Amino acid sequence: MNNPNNSVLATLVVLLLWRVKEIAEACSCSPMHPQQAFCNADIVIRAKVVGRKEVNSGNDVYGDPIKRIRYDIKQIKMFKGPNEAVEHIFTAPTSAMCGVSLDTDSSKEYLITGKKESDGVHVTLCDFVEPWSDLTHTQTLSLNQRYQSGCVCRIVRCPSLPCSIGAPEECLWTDGVLESSYHGKQAKYFTCIPRSDASCNWYRGSHAPKKEFLDIEDP
Repeated sequence: MNNPNNSVLATLVVLLLWRVKEIAEACSCSPMHPQQAFCNADIVIRAKVVGRKEVNSGNDVYGDPIKRIRYDIKQIKMFKGPNEAVEHIFTAPTSAMCGVSLDTDSSKEYLITGKKESDGVHVTLCDFVEPWSDLTHTQTLSLNQRYQSGCVCRIVRCPSLPCSIGAPEECLWTDGVLESSYHGKQAKYFTCIPRSDASCNWYRGSHAPKKEFLDIEDP
């Protein structure tokens, strides 16, 4: 006769293993300033999502199909990338696997950054994907040239105070500790760009700075 305690124990072990698997598979991303996201991306576009479909993307090591979500998009403008328009982007099917969920209402526009792979453009929760209407005026203008000009610089996140930079080409990103949000003033209104002496500093503004500018100077 089976011991009911063994059945309960087996069930608990299965649930525990499932929970461990969920934790192991959970998506984890380091906070990233929009300028960093731009510089790290292969593709940066403004687009509308017009369709969604689950597709197979090959097989894993066990022979099981790898599921992906394919979003069909209508590209409005390309800020960074190849000459040809992007028509589809791919992402994982769940947020636990870093999949991005986008609204297929074609009236909604997004800023999408992603990586170019052999089978197309892939986007994850670790990329910068935001509704276009949520961007500040400075962010939208910085996409045209400002972020690109600062790709030679390095933005260093401040995890806790005190903190400091370790090289002249670095800018210290303090939104997380000073505003308890990584969508603070530096993310919304500032760009880390080089000066004539090759050092980098924060610059606030959407127009080109003077040849020599003061830190966080408005134009």
